[in-house]
Amino acid sequence: MTPGSLDPGMEALVEITPERHGVLVELAYASEKNFTGQPIYANNRCWVHRDLEPKLRRAAELTLQAGFRLKLLDAYRPPQAHEVLCGYISDPRYIADPKRGSNHSRGTAVDVTLVDADGRELDMGTPFDAMEEASHHSYRGLPEELQGQRSLLLDLMTQAGFQSLDEEWWHYQLPEARSYPLIRQEPA
Repeated sequence: MTPGSLDPGMEALVEITPERHGVLVELAYASEKNFTGQPIYANNRCWVHRDLEPKLRRAAELTLQAGFRLKLLDAYRPPQAHEVLCGYISDPRYIADPKRGSNHSRGTAVDVTLVDADGRELDMGTPFDAMEEASHHSYRGLPEELQGQRSLLLDLMTQAGFQSLDEEWWHYQLPEARSYPLIRQEPA
């Protein structure tokens, strides 16, 4: 099946859990710990497109081999939630136009970071969802240690088959992410 021919319903999504996938799940938009200061999602259940799931499993394996764990901060985002986020920020470098749709709303993108053996997030130089130049992969104003941690995350995710987004050190997606249809249903 080609990406554009997939059924755009919930059957295209797979739930990601710590037990089955070896990752931590702490969706930023399921709590007030995000740039809006309020929960956007009803719960912390994490969903991705079924084509993304094997790459995420591979990324989790590679991360564990490197001595860390992968922590998911965002994954499938219902279009309704994306519209709420657009009410807070309109810079197209950091948030997709809701008319075009977000790759998160296709289930084809994840936001991730690395955590150490004690579950503490590695310092990546900026918080998740910091909408600023310092969040860009190409930003060179960080200490070498922090640039190294970002590079490690980038290397692990690209080895697993993901593409990065230069403006957000945390964002990774399927190579043909935009060719997938939007999934308009909201998970239970």
